[in-house]
Amino acid sequence: MRILLIFVAVMMAHFSQAQSQMPNVQLKNMDNQLKNVYKDYAEDDKVYIFSFWATWCAPCINELEAIKAVYTDWQEEVDVELIAISIDDARTVKRVKPMVNGKAWEYEILLDTNQELKRKLQINNVPHTIVVKNQKVMHVSNGYAEGAEEELFEEIKAL
Repeated sequence: MRILLIFVAVMMAHFSQAQSQMPNVQLKNMDNQLKNVYKDYAEDDKVYIFSFWATWCAPCINELEAIKAVYTDWQEEVDVELIAISIDDARTVKRVKPMVNGKAWEYEILLDTNQELKRKLQINNVPHTIVVKNQKVMHVSNGYAEGAEEELFEEIKAL
């Protein structure tokens, strides 16, 4: 029993450490340019929302569409930028650009086709949203239900 408790404590410490900062990972954007999620999104006091999604994930698309409806208002009220990170793999990544263009999303889109960032952040499912300020993870949420974007914005305003 004692060994189990030690194992759980070590795993919790590892998980909290892995989630405390964005890792130094490079991903390509829609223009095939490399972006470093640690260095390129590090403006002081700016809030970054990293939304992990996939073209085959209906809740992901619903979340990004719900945020799209209020995104301009969020940006006027708080210095915030949303980066939508597609976890589509080599088989489905070709669907990303047509979907983004069809939805007219004005977010920065990054492609995590080998899921390196997803693994480093220990993300198991999508949608998964991470709020980062000053390169530190401030809030994490899993899944999406209607109205969750309002709760997310309340978390952002509190930072």
